[in-house]
Amino acid sequence: MKKLPYGISNYEELIEDGYYYADKTMYIEQLENIPEKRIMFLRPRKFGKTLFTSTLENYYDLKKVEKFEKLYGNTYIGKNPTKLKNRYHILKFNFSGIDTTNEETTIKGFRKEVASSIKLFVEKYGMDFYVNNDDEAENILDNLIKAFNIQKEGEKIYVIIDEYDHFANELLGFNPNQFKSLVSKNGKVRKWYEILKKGTESVIDRIFITGVAPITLDSLTSGFNIGTDITQDESFNEMMGFTEQELRKIMEEQEISKEKQEEILPIMRENYDGYRFSINGKEKIYNSNMCLYFLNRYIRFNRMPTELIDMNIASDYSKLGKMLDLCKGEEREKVIEKTVSGEGIVSEITQKFNPAIEFTEKDLVSMLYYLGYLTIAGEVFEKPELKVPNRVMKEIYSEYFMEILSRNTDLQIRESDYNEILQEIAIEGKIDKIVELAQKYLQNLSNRDFVKFDEKYVKLIFYCIAMNLKIFRLKSEMEVQRKYPDILLIPKDQSKGYKGVMIEFKYLKKGEEQRLKEKQEEAKKQIQEYGEFEEIKELKNIIKYTVVAVNDKIYVEEIK
Repeated sequence: MKKLPYGISNYEELIEDGYYYADKTMYIEQLENIPEKRIMFLRPRKFGKTLFTSTLENYYDLKKVEKFEKLYGNTYIGKNPTKLKNRYHILKFNFSGIDTTNEETTIKGFRKEVASSIKLFVEKYGMDFYVNNDDEAENILDNLIKAFNIQKEGEKIYVIIDEYDHFANELLGFNPNQFKSLVSKNGKVRKWYEILKKGTESVIDRIFITGVAPITLDSLTSGFNIGTDITQDESFNEMMGFTEQELRKIMEEQEISKEKQEEILPIMRENYDGYRFSINGKEKIYNSNMCLYFLNRYIRFNRMPTELIDMNIASDYSKLGKMLDLCKGEEREKVIEKTVSGEGIVSEITQKFNPAIEFTEKDLVSMLYYLGYLTIAGEVFEKPELKVPNRVMKEIYSEYFMEILSRNTDLQIRESDYNEILQEIAIEGKIDKIVELAQKYLQNLSNRDFVKFDEKYVKLIFYCIAMNLKIFRLKSEMEVQRKYPDILLIPKDQSKGYKGVMIEFKYLKKGEEQRLKEKQEEAKKQIQEYGEFEEIKELKNIIKYTVVAVNDKIYVEEIK
């Protein structure tokens, strides 16, 4: 049984130390066969980009000829090698981890990465070249290209850039002005890419660039306008991340029984699956890092992990708010409300952002797609329909929604509040505490906020509070015979006798109080209909409620 490669992103280390490798090498052949030689490929964080660049690096490196069979013998590309294998000098850069405290530290970090990577290149390939660490990054690269052209006449370089936009994303979220300075006409980053482009006229033959979002592309376009973006190309939809078939093969390799697979797959599917990066993509993709995190803990402790999201990933996704803040006003809140409530957003996807212009709603939705907060769920009139891919992403949206709500109301939910709500629902099947908290939010919102209020908005408040009740599975508008209960809270562990709740919501504006009974009866009729479906009857200890909000007051009725 091979070890799980959780946290391993060096291909050579992974193979030599006996880790399992989900074979993606058929995409090396596909990349080589397309006419474009300078490729841009974007995916959310923790989808295996660094491992894939390492796979390319080892395959094309002329210094790894003698290791080819050991590294690739059991892979697709090992059995079907291409004509360019082991043909290049590999010049690799990784721009993650640069200190973006200010413009000075960013430039220094960028220059340091360029210098250290070129120093490794020079030592590896035996060049007579001095790297001046104090020189500008663009000068170091330019001088290397000139020296290589003389010393390695007739030979070629394959440039690999991993996380090209990492520091740019950081700056854009936290200091947009510094970002604009770096990628402006006279900016250091832009100048460096101008030199890279110039190098393709002589010694640089191929370029492969990975990142998360095309933020800098538009800003750098006159400096580097030769890259082809294949992010949404259906042929490469499954190049990174895991398909369900690949995930099952990993579990088989780890000797997880078929019975256990059927037990844990629905949990992984609900939390980590759901990504599609092309309208015509054949399969949905799992976040590979999250899957390996889950399986690593499942195998070590012989049980499902309590926390379903890797804290390393959670810290990345916690930056959602900064990106959302790039889009101001009602557009941002409208997008958040739609995503949390499970609605689809029909929008074209921006392929090049211009940070000099304020983000539009289309730009915001596109950014959420690139970052992995939204994914392509279908198409409407040949435009992508984007939705939240899985429960993990819904939790992150919910936390941000509650942050906005807390800022607007000067209210903060304490841990003790959640504990009281949790205990009341699980032990007694009551929702008094969650109703009390939701009503406080409603009463503290301004009259202006009530203009946009409807049933969906009230439900969002309940939903986002409920997302933090970890012992429950939360279903929102779960499809039951084509009808949808608004919220279902189902205990994850049915053996402990915990109670669950089903809630149907209605909303009335100020001045419509006389229709309260009518709305309560309407909600009651709906919830009784749901209770007759077999899918609902199978659930034990479910207490049913109708909740009608009239402006800022909430009326609750238990349905027997």
